[in-house]
Amino acid sequence: MSTPIQNRYDFVYFFDVTDGNPNGDPDAGNLPRIDPETNQGLVTDVCLKRKIRNFVSETHGGVPGQRIYIREKAVLNSLHNEAYLDKGLKPESKKLPKDEQKAKELTDWMCKNFFDIRTFGAVMTTDVNCGQVRGPLQLTFSRSIDPVVSAEFAITRCAVTNEKDVDKERTIGRKFNVPYGLYRCHGFINAKLAEKTGFTEDDLALLKTALNQMFETDRSAARGLMAPVRCIAFRHKDPCGNARADQLFSQVTTKLLPEVKEQGRPPRSRADYAIECRGELPEGVTKEEWVLPL
Repeated sequence: MSTPIQNRYDFVYFFDVTDGNPNGDPDAGNLPRIDPETNQGLVTDVCLKRKIRNFVSETHGGVPGQRIYIREKAVLNSLHNEAYLDKGLKPESKKLPKDEQKAKELTDWMCKNFFDIRTFGAVMTTDVNCGQVRGPLQLTFSRSIDPVVSAEFAITRCAVTNEKDVDKERTIGRKFNVPYGLYRCHGFINAKLAEKTGFTEDDLALLKTALNQMFETDRSAARGLMAPVRCIAFRHKDPCGNARADQLFSQVTTKLLPEVKEQGRPPRSRADYAIECRGELPEGVTKEEWVLPL
């Protein structure tokens, strides 16, 4: 495995959805998430993290050190027990070993073996305690550039569950659809935290691949067509950074093309937008493109 990253990164990640529900809200009947004041669409940070985790699990699940900690039907205490067994220690309910070095060895073992722990961090203070880790990669909520419209459609099911229901009317269901939305997410990678968790250059390369490919392993009729559009990353020479993230993000702008406005129609594809990065970069900061162009 390569060495921990030595540079801070801040990045702007764009993705879009066509005729789908990118992130339904279970508290609202699975309606697409929106900002109630602006009607801009929202996608939570954990939604994107889930897709990254699933991609790494699907493509690198059998690779040493690339296991996924938070996954479907995972029993966390059992995973923590693996660390104790490897270190020859006996867990004490809800407590770390009193010896700080031994406690650190348990946490380090979890970081070494699980990609998502050393990337996103984890709270492992369950009954079998392995401590907690603050991850170097953090994501914000994604927000659509323009307001989105949530369309609702009725669907029917021709089959029934029980024989007694054969002659009854067919079941009616609902589906929700965003005709089109271009979403913007901000990400941050902290080199100092990467040093603590062991997030390496290889991990960074895998993350870039995930940002390009994670929608390919997450296809669903409900999610429509989701795809990455662009990822503009700012690489800092100094591990603590050479400029504030907000200053760099302000250089990335997204505007509807004039012809779309003239036609008075809503955006329906990425081709309706111009994404630009303009301005002089601060000393010690360089720009990278992380998403493959069409």
